[in-house]
Amino acid sequence: MENKELLKKISYKSSNIYEKSSDKEIKEMFEFCEGYKTFLDASKTERECVETATKMAKNAGFRDMDGVDTLNPGDKVYKINRDKNIFLLVVGTEDIKNGFHLVGSHIDSPRLDLKPNPLFEAEEIALLKTHYYGGIKKYQWTTIPFAMHGVVYLQSGKKVTLNIGENIGDPIFCVTDLLPHLADEQVKKPAHKAIDGEKLNVFVGTIPVNDDDIKDKVKFNILKYLYETYEIIEEDFLSAEIEIVPAGPARDAGFDRSVVAAYGHDDRVCAYSALDAILHTENNKKTAVCMLVDKEETGSSGNTGFQSRFFEFAMTQMIAKLSGSCDILKLNEIFARSQCLSGDVSAAVDPNYTDVFEKANSAFLNHGVAVNKYTGARGKSGTSDANSEFLQEIRKLFHDNDVAWQICELGKVDGGGGGTIAQYVANHNIDTLDCGTAILSMHAPMELASKADIFMTYKAYHSFFNMK
Repeated sequence: MENKELLKKISYKSSNIYEKSSDKEIKEMFEFCEGYKTFLDASKTERECVETATKMAKNAGFRDMDGVDTLNPGDKVYKINRDKNIFLLVVGTEDIKNGFHLVGSHIDSPRLDLKPNPLFEAEEIALLKTHYYGGIKKYQWTTIPFAMHGVVYLQSGKKVTLNIGENIGDPIFCVTDLLPHLADEQVKKPAHKAIDGEKLNVFVGTIPVNDDDIKDKVKFNILKYLYETYEIIEEDFLSAEIEIVPAGPARDAGFDRSVVAAYGHDDRVCAYSALDAILHTENNKKTAVCMLVDKEETGSSGNTGFQSRFFEFAMTQMIAKLSGSCDILKLNEIFARSQCLSGDVSAAVDPNYTDVFEKANSAFLNHGVAVNKYTGARGKSGTSDANSEFLQEIRKLFHDNDVAWQICELGKVDGGGGGTIAQYVANHNIDTLDCGTAILSMHAPMELASKADIFMTYKAYHSFFNMK
């Protein structure tokens, strides 16, 4: 064997998917992403994600697990927790005692949340106070169009759903910034201090009511509009959940339309891929489970994060409906025989900022689904670190199913890092591996994801659910 042939056989380097894809395959990738863009446009919040996922599941023949007494191979069911989590499963032909295959992903994304007492007037302008959610660069969230999504419960108990700013005729909202002519002191500050969190106030109006007996005339006019339009009074904000998110639809980016530009790729790209994969799972050997959760961006805590007991409860309920009963011993034995792909995004190498990446162990756009053996920060803090045996199984699975994939870390060793839900899944004694889409501009109001990588993420999850 010549050295050139030997080199090809024994060396490794991931490659660009498009260099070996046919026109038919490229068309399939692009068509898959049209469905994904539709999902993104309908799912700007975790509540909307669950609502959209539920509709898709029902259309695919899934039933509410709470309305099912027993489960049998082939059955498809879902379970919802507080409108912010959804648990879906397709019962496999193999006994559940041998474990299940789980893909877990989160559906919350960085954003601005309204404070409980948000509305105020200053300098004859009405504004809403916010508290940012998740890790953001605050300067990125000024002077861009925002939409308002959320739920408000009136004193009567009536639920009002808000979705303002997405349609062409809607007003939009924004956070102002200082003009460069007066920003000498501002621009001298480090980037993370240039915009103060308390100044991420959302502009909502300027017209005053024509009444000298009213002190804050613009604020009153806004309250009057909210009352006349939605029956909302100021006290209703105390129990509301209102999110300020980037307005507008997901769009193709680049002359070649190879990338989807959108808000919320982190982590709705993995959530949609997992959801679509389980909706197209049939005759699977292992029981397939898809879990879409909230609160990952703030530590996976709370009763809708993955650290809640909802996952255990849903699994216990499922096992009992399959086998008649489920105690803690049986549950833990099943967990120990189960496997999970933790679906979350990774960082793709950005040609503008190559100094923060160690390229031999980084992800690239168009090179396939990104696998992280471990995440965490510096010293692998906060990681689950998948074992070699499980990683080899997934490696073989992807090769056997023509899934383009790459292995990576999240930046240089001492450069930072990040976490996912993987560690919390692994805490249940489940073999867990991070596996998701690499993106550019993570946590920004607009992120970029490769259509080829999105499709390979779906293909990875689908092959995992249908693993023999």
